[in-house]
Amino acid sequence: MEVIAPRIPRGASPVKSHQPEYIPMHPDLELDTRGLNCPLPILKAKKALSTMESGQLLKVLATDPGSVRDFQAFARQTGHTLVEQTSTDAQYVHVLKRR
Repeated sequence: MEVIAPRIPRGASPVKSHQPEYIPMHPDLELDTRGLNCPLPILKAKKALSTMESGQLLKVLATDPGSVRDFQAFARQTGHTLVEQTSTDAQYVHVLKRR
């Protein structure tokens, strides 16, 4: 098998990206709180985090639009890291890292 390297024009140097490499997250635990309203997603997340080790990731699925600000406040108050928040249609995904 032959490896073909990209051609670099004469006088040019290869450009290295200064962007961090995307590393896909693999949560240690996933919690489905879809259909539940405040404060239940937070309470269930708090209980799940108490069973996890420091540094582990918890992914929480929710449908309550208020969960976005709720999880931001929860992370600030508890010291857990809110690694990611995304939304698609009517679903919200929160990824927390256990302190």
